[in-house]
Amino acid sequence: MSQAITTDLTIDNSQPLQGQLYQQLAQRIIDQRFQPGSRMPSSRQLAADLDISRNTVLAVYDQLKAEGFLQTQSGRGVYVHRDIISVIRPLQKSRNTAQQQTSLPKPKINSPRIDPVRTSDLDNNLPFTPGLPDLAEFPLRQWNRVVHHQENRRILMGYNGVQGYFPLREAIAEYLRSSRGVRCHAEQVIVTNGAQQALALIADIFLQADDSVLIENPGYRGSRYALGRYGNELTPVPLKNHVLDFSSLTTSAPAKLLYCTPTHQYPMGGILDLSQRLTLLNWAISNNTWVVEDDYDSEFHFYNKPIAAMQGLLENPPVLYLGSFSKTMMPSLRIGYLVVPEYLVDDFVAMKRITSGETPLFVQAALAEFIHDGQFARHLRRMRQLYREKWERFQSLVVTTLQGVLTPVAESAGMHLVLQGEVDDLALCRWLRSQGFGSAPLSAHFLEDPEHQQPPESGLVLGFSSATFPQMRQCVELIRKWLDER
Repeated sequence: MSQAITTDLTIDNSQPLQGQLYQQLAQRIIDQRFQPGSRMPSSRQLAADLDISRNTVLAVYDQLKAEGFLQTQSGRGVYVHRDIISVIRPLQKSRNTAQQQTSLPKPKINSPRIDPVRTSDLDNNLPFTPGLPDLAEFPLRQWNRVVHHQENRRILMGYNGVQGYFPLREAIAEYLRSSRGVRCHAEQVIVTNGAQQALALIADIFLQADDSVLIENPGYRGSRYALGRYGNELTPVPLKNHVLDFSSLTTSAPAKLLYCTPTHQYPMGGILDLSQRLTLLNWAISNNTWVVEDDYDSEFHFYNKPIAAMQGLLENPPVLYLGSFSKTMMPSLRIGYLVVPEYLVDDFVAMKRITSGETPLFVQAALAEFIHDGQFARHLRRMRQLYREKWERFQSLVVTTLQGVLTPVAESAGMHLVLQGEVDDLALCRWLRSQGFGSAPLSAHFLEDPEHQQPPESGLVLGFSSATFPQMRQCVELIRKWLDER
């Protein structure tokens, strides 16, 4: 018996010996190549045959005994356990199940088509990546002071509430009332893990299998991913003068939701005026459609104060209002917010409890103090001035260097600039990425729209807020070089 065992074993001295011996002996017992009740070689003999330490063999034997593979018969030696079948049957069943899983049907997953340019999430930190703020100008000293003040509070080490930290909800509600004219109080605010979770919660709460969603075209791709992930029909609504075309809404089929960015249309930058906002709200009321108001970039209007949010224009409007601190603070904060009617709060909180649970409490507490102390307002004022200077400088560079090839869509707001032109924008974006610059192809923001016969437009979406002035010049010159070589 011992000769059969030892000639069948192979030991690689460059690898851990104990693990090798254990795996080989256990596998042979499971495969029943060593029959129940058969005798094992003595530890001394096996060690000599394999030219390894006897202590290594003893350690493996002890482990196999503890797991029920082997048993000692007093005065006779070590044997394969007589009842080994009861031990190995569940192991064999588990192994067979794992083998069968390869033939099991795969679940149907409605995975949206994500950014065709992206190769790594780390690439999203490149200069000119849309939506990336100027992190070099973030007030780290003031933020670290707030974090240090919160870090020793034991109350922040436990649970708090799925809806969000109450002082933060109070701060958000006060900020939205004063700066955006939103009609809300803390009980209507739900803290989310970024704006993307807010959109996902809206889809979870409102959409059934046959519901359709109206969505701006071109529009924010994140809204398509969230609101269309269950296979719901996404009906594109074209733009007119860079804002939602109201005439096309009259011919649209009934929809449960309409997603829009009225304060700064993404990506084209148009702004709905007051009369247009009221018209849209009246249309929504008449058609039993909820408006998802994404107040994107409302903080960064450079010459005129932004028009009040649609949510605050009427009493009890059919509006779900959302925003985040990813652009105003930093993306890694992952703090967003939803403002919903009071009678829907419990439904949203219950869904958030199921899908994600609480938003990290410590970060919420730090952000609440940052807002209450006035640091947030001061930071916004600084960044608004800085982004205005960058917007003016970058637009001037584009007009001077790319005139006649790419045309800027010049809206005095936001953190990005759209350049329109007949180019292979996907190839250009990939090339810019290889040169160390982020961007997004304008064509990727379009949905197919056969009803309105609206073909995708080509161009670039360039986030100037994250770029330095020298990088602006270098990027524009690279674009010019790429275009000249075609």
